[in-house]
Amino acid sequence: MDKLSIAGLIIAFFAIYLGFSIEGGAISTLFELPAFLIVFGGTLGAVMLQSSTEQFRHALNILKWIFIPPTYNFEQGIERIVDWAAKARESGYLVLENIALDEEDRFINKGLNLLADGVETENFRNSLEIDLELYREHNLRSANIFESMGGYSPTIGILGAVLGLIQAMSNLQDPELLGQGIATAFVATIYGVGFANLIYIPVANKIRAIVYQQTLYREMILEGLVSISLAENPHAIENRLSAFRLQDEQV
Repeated sequence: MDKLSIAGLIIAFFAIYLGFSIEGGAISTLFELPAFLIVFGGTLGAVMLQSSTEQFRHALNILKWIFIPPTYNFEQGIERIVDWAAKARESGYLVLENIALDEEDRFINKGLNLLADGVETENFRNSLEIDLELYREHNLRSANIFESMGGYSPTIGILGAVLGLIQAMSNLQDPELLGQGIATAFVATIYGVGFANLIYIPVANKIRAIVYQQTLYREMILEGLVSISLAENPHAIENRLSAFRLQDEQV
């Protein structure tokens, strides 16, 4: 569970609530169903229009990363690679095929099997680099979906404000309906800007950060497997890969 994301979300909304309350505002005035439907529904529809079905579904699937992100232990990863290297030097590359059977990560599974099959180092590297780049781009496109929502939301909030004012102007003789239209107008603007800057854009950036860590981890795995294919000394491999661990600590 990512406690920082939860804390950030709570602090952001609580700060707005507290500030509004100090100014004497009633929090109930910020809940307007028509404004919510216009802004959220309009934003969702716009982003669905621009996205493919597969990419949109994937974006929804990885949304859970915001609170339950995948974890990557670089220290443990280096230890595993060094262990594979030692076993390969001792018993040959075919021993890696048995290790691959118990490996759930598709990227690592493929790399170990390619090593066991004796694929040439250059072709081995190219194959895994293609997989790595495609996986990275697939996840970044999902992050772009949330960034697009952050772009559409304020504009649709303005659209909701205009619609609210149109309703208000058409009911000048009825104070109750006039007030409702004005409330929808202002609240729609708040929703548009608020959703964009408190949810959509931060979610997009959070996913990008996670994808960066994923990519760094898989680059480390790739370098380790390439070193094994070159029959390098396990200790030398460990020293080389320690740079990835340091890079992860600095992120």
